[in-house]
Amino acid sequence: MKATLEIKHKTIIVDLSKPLDISIPLRASEENPLAWYQNKPTIEAVKMGDWTGKVSEGASVNFNNVFFNPHAHGTHTECFGHISKEFHSVNETLKTFFFLAEVISVQPEKVGEDEVISEESIAKALNGNTPEAVIIRTLPNTSEKKSKHWSDTNWPFLHEKAALFLREMGVKHLLTDLPSVDKEKDEGQLLAHRAFWNYPQNPRKDCTITELIYVPNAINDGSYLLNLQIASFHNDASPSKPVLYKIF
Repeated sequence: MKATLEIKHKTIIVDLSKPLDISIPLRASEENPLAWYQNKPTIEAVKMGDWTGKVSEGASVNFNNVFFNPHAHGTHTECFGHISKEFHSVNETLKTFFFLAEVISVQPEKVGEDEVISEESIAKALNGNTPEAVIIRTLPNTSEKKSKHWSDTNWPFLHEKAALFLREMGVKHLLTDLPSVDKEKDEGQLLAHRAFWNYPQNPRKDCTITELIYVPNAINDGSYLLNLQIASFHNDASPSKPVLYKIF
């Protein structure tokens, strides 16, 4: 089902019957991705007295409690409330949900014991494009990312200048397949978060960062329509489901 849309004064054609889901589903399993030293998420039937919320155990419905951390257990979208003293909800921050996006593949550069995504590598991959959203696929790109346990791995991260570059070119929504745009252990500096959101000087309140996505190799670098879906969580971050549509 092809549709003609006008986004940011540009007319595009997309096939809404062919979504490209780049989220990682939440599973109560060790196969679930884990970060920030958290255990696996749990999904368990409610128990009240001798009643268990499972149809297989005699209940009329399946009735589960879910315990998870948005930042640690899968694809999530966060607002500047993630690093602010005052409470800010991503549900109140993200008001529109369709954006012109660019998928780029970037090889982090070895700097000492770290792997860093530089301003130069992002600029080269964007090749002059100035989208509203940038989706960074790090190389090498393996399906292991969908179940990787990231804690204590010193994952690749965005250099502060790279985040500043994206901010200055007007990118409002940054998506990455890493657990964080920042270094795992940085003594709380959060330089890339702060640079992208321009916090605390003049926070960009309508901008988001989405982490722990997975972009299959079958999805080519290039321009797409992004539908950034979040659950209505009154929290700094929410589980999310970013979906791409190829532009014709």
